[in-house]
Amino acid sequence: MPGSSLWLVPPPTHPLYALITELITRTLPSTFPALAGPTTFAPHMTLTSGIDPAVYGDDPQGWLDAVPWPRAADVGVRLETVATQDVFFRRCYLKVAFADGIRQIAGLARAVGVSGEGHAIGPVTEGWLEEWREAFGPHVSLIYGSNPIDDQKLKEISKAVEDAGVSLSSSSSQGDKDASGNRGGWKGGVVWLVPTDKPIDEWKPIATRTLD
Repeated sequence: MPGSSLWLVPPPTHPLYALITELITRTLPSTFPALAGPTTFAPHMTLTSGIDPAVYGDDPQGWLDAVPWPRAADVGVRLETVATQDVFFRRCYLKVAFADGIRQIAGLARAVGVSGEGHAIGPVTEGWLEEWREAFGPHVSLIYGSNPIDDQKLKEISKAVEDAGVSLSSSSSQGDKDASGNRGGWKGGVVWLVPTDKPIDEWKPIATRTLD
C-alpha cells in the first residue's frame, strides 16, 4: 500500500481491542485457514491512506499533535455487519456506520494528509468522502487475503465473530451495551500514523494521538 495511513484504533482498555485482536490473530486463522493466513495486523479503522511521508517530514508526532482532532465523545464507532469485497485488504471486514463523527474524523484525516486542504474539509475532501462511502466506507478489517469468500462462508465468519463476543447492530442479539463494555462499538480511540508502504508485518505506528 503506497504511502502512510492514519488509523483509528479502539482504546486499548476497551473489550473490543482484545476481542478483535483475538479474531484477527487466532480465531479466524485457525477456523478458516484457507482464507485467513499468517498475515495479521492491529485492530483498526483506516481513516485515510496514501499520505506522502513528506507531509509529516521528520516530526511525525508533532504533525499528528497539531491536527485539531474531534473529541472522543463525538467519535462513535458502531459495528454493523460482516462484509467482503474482492480486494486483498478488504477480503473480510466489519462494516462501520457512517455517522457524523466518523465522517468528521475521516474527512479531517484526508484533508490534512492527502487533499492538502489543511484543517478544513473542503470540496476535494467532500468529494472523496462520498466516493469512499459508496465504494466501501468505514470498516474494521478482519482478514487480508486473495481467496474469495462466498455467502455461506461469510455466514460462518459472521457467526464466529458473534460467538467471540462482538455485537453487530444488524443482529437481534446486541450483547453487552453498558457504557464501559459496549461490544458493538467504541467511543474515541487512538489515532495511529503508520507507514503502510512497508511489509504488513512491519506496520507499526510512528506517532500516536489519543482522542481526548
